[in-house]
Amino acid sequence: MARATAKKPTPVERKLVGVADTVITAAARSRDPALSIPVRSLANINFNEKRGIIEMGKRKQERTLFNVGMAKKFMQTVLVADALAELQRADLTTSLRENLLPHQAHDEGLEREHLRRPERVRPAHRGPRSDADALREELHVRAENAGSIVGPVVLTDDGDRVDCARLGKGGYSVPSIVEPEFIQIRRCTADFVLLVEKGTQWNRLSEDKFWRRYNCVLLTGNGQPPRGVRRLARRLHQEHGLPVYVLVDNDPWGYYIYSVVKQGSINLAFESERMAIPQAKFIGLSSSDPETYGLPRNVGIKLNDKDVDRAKGADQLPLVSEEGVAGGDQADARDGPQVRARRARQQGLPLPDQDVSSEEAQGPDWLD
Repeated sequence: MARATAKKPTPVERKLVGVADTVITAAARSRDPALSIPVRSLANINFNEKRGIIEMGKRKQERTLFNVGMAKKFMQTVLVADALAELQRADLTTSLRENLLPHQAHDEGLEREHLRRPERVRPAHRGPRSDADALREELHVRAENAGSIVGPVVLTDDGDRVDCARLGKGGYSVPSIVEPEFIQIRRCTADFVLLVEKGTQWNRLSEDKFWRRYNCVLLTGNGQPPRGVRRLARRLHQEHGLPVYVLVDNDPWGYYIYSVVKQGSINLAFESERMAIPQAKFIGLSSSDPETYGLPRNVGIKLNDKDVDRAKGADQLPLVSEEGVAGGDQADARDGPQVRARRARQQGLPLPDQDVSSEEAQGPDWLD
């Protein structure tokens, strides 16, 4: 009887197993096992001007087993790495919470209430993720689908052919994991990608067949684009050479979303290299558009406290700092009213389904 050929370990699996090897090697030498974890703080974040992305610095902190303050996190890191390695061997995916549930028996302090709070679940995965130098999706950890795509793109999803131009105005729901081993881009004849902030605006563009008229891919993340949407936009840009345009509101949140798409985020600085799109361009409403297009004053929406706080936080980002390219518009968005595409349309401006979006995409009137 022929023996089944053992599956060759993936590079990610080998790195995860290396976490256990570190413990075994230290134990054999009668030393305190230690793991080096990158410091996730603003002080360890750098902006690479040449590459145009936010990067994690080289500072690391050591997490040891025989330290009362670190022992719990050390053991959680090893247990999670073991579970993630099992996912690699089985070629399965799971969620953050499902990945931690089996380890409740190992840690009485890991209550079910603890698992209901994402801010407490995510840190347990950051150590193995950093050690494996892998995206969360490459570790086979998924999230809920949150995004839509429509346009001349043909995908293969788990063996099924998905033609995004033939799925009606609702389009295709973007999975949280869009890595090449899960989603293959079989054909793409579009000229550019339009990433839209608001789901309502995306719906209008889809209903009016904007993507067909201008031969583009319409993407939305219904607000801050989730990882799957950002990765898919990055793949379309990188693998098919499509320029990416970002249509967001002229407010602090819009500029923040644009900055995350373009240069990455501070929280995910170690993943910017594989998620950010430095060549992305902003074509939303600018602070000068009300005057240019003769919009009435009531198109603007007064900033609230949350908007002001977001603007102050955004000032730390290179893209929207006073010295940055978008500094002027960001300052206007901070000090004055928001200008939103939906309100502009209600006042008669032909946006987004008529001519303004295409004019900005074809001309030089964008922020880079």
